[in-house]
Amino acid sequence: MTTPIPGSGDEAIRLAEERAAATRARNLPQFTDMPVPGDTANLREGANLNDALLSVLPLVGVWRGEGEIVYPTIDGPFRFGQQITFAHDGRPFLVYEARSWLLNEAGEVIRPAAREQGFWRPQPDDTIELLLTHNTGIVELYYGKPRTQTSWEFETDAVIRTASAKDVTASQRLYGIVNNGDLAYVEERAMVGQKLQPHASAHLKRVVG
Repeated sequence: MTTPIPGSGDEAIRLAEERAAATRARNLPQFTDMPVPGDTANLREGANLNDALLSVLPLVGVWRGEGEIVYPTIDGPFRFGQQITFAHDGRPFLVYEARSWLLNEAGEVIRPAAREQGFWRPQPDDTIELLLTHNTGIVELYYGKPRTQTSWEFETDAVIRTASAKDVTASQRLYGIVNNGDLAYVEERAMVGQKLQPHASAHLKRVVG
């Protein structure tokens, strides 16, 4: 058997197979009595991926790991755990969900933290519409594009807040597949009178798909 050359296509396939050994058989909980296709976060199961989603195909799955929150108006930085889900039902959008929990210095869970849900909607001109709703009373509309085949960048076009929500005015996000298959992102925010600057970042490993 020929040994794959580091950095070659064969080596990349071998590494992908190794990473998938523990995740290929996992998926979102399925309701078998649904009259329409259910969401799938595993490209090996469920509805076929819509061709419009090829630019975001590497994201499909469930990812889990840790991150850090910083901002001039908070006493930090703070550690958090997070799970992000990218799923589809065969139509030309990804269903997105992120759930977070605060961690202490020992890595123990303190309490549930931020949640956000939304949709990634790739368009024929390569732009991606990203709609997010936060449990904190914020609704954001982002526009972005793939930077490469494995990275995506967004900035807000509109931010809507409820009367009780924090004063958020703008945000930027960069997502990327790193370290031979992990998901990382960084987020900048302008809020509570502060200029746009780093706020959150995380490094997540695939647990489904």
